[in-house]
Amino acid sequence: MPLGPVQLLVVGFDRPDFSGEVLAELERLRENDVVRVIDLLVVHKSADGVLQRLHHSDLAAGEAEGVGAVVGALIGLGVAAKEEAETRTPLGATRVEAEGSHVSAEEEYWSLEEAIPNDSAAAIVLIEHRWAIGTREAIRAAGGVPVADAWIHPADLVAAGLIDAEDAAVPDG
Repeated sequence: MPLGPVQLLVVGFDRPDFSGEVLAELERLRENDVVRVIDLLVVHKSADGVLQRLHHSDLAAGEAEGVGAVVGALIGLGVAAKEEAETRTPLGATRVEAEGSHVSAEEEYWSLEEAIPNDSAAAIVLIEHRWAIGTREAIRAAGGVPVADAWIHPADLVAAGLIDAEDAAVPDG
């Protein structure tokens, strides 16, 4: 199965009163083969500092082992040389080994947990854009090659006058 373009999202929530909308939307997109969640980690810290974690991946066990090392490397959880990828475990697994070092699951979550204040939450999600596979293949078949790509931040769309600040969901500041 070909891998589509992959996007890393890091999202903070200053009002973590989750009612399932985000996960429901990801599920809807997954069911329609628009996206696939390669790896998702949500950490919620209560007002008194108690932590809750949610980890999810749409990958099968065999797929997760091969991709997990790359995911970890992309977000800074270890050095991932291609030849070492087979020896690593997924982001949410119990350990990651890199050149003789050992990082436990607790250490993997440590920086995210420390980075978010009490009574907030954060999510790191690696999403595969399945909808773009056909377009990419058509571009390749026509002899095209990617020159550049970028996601435009909502604040930049507001600054350009393309959308209103209320539509951008960008905090004031």
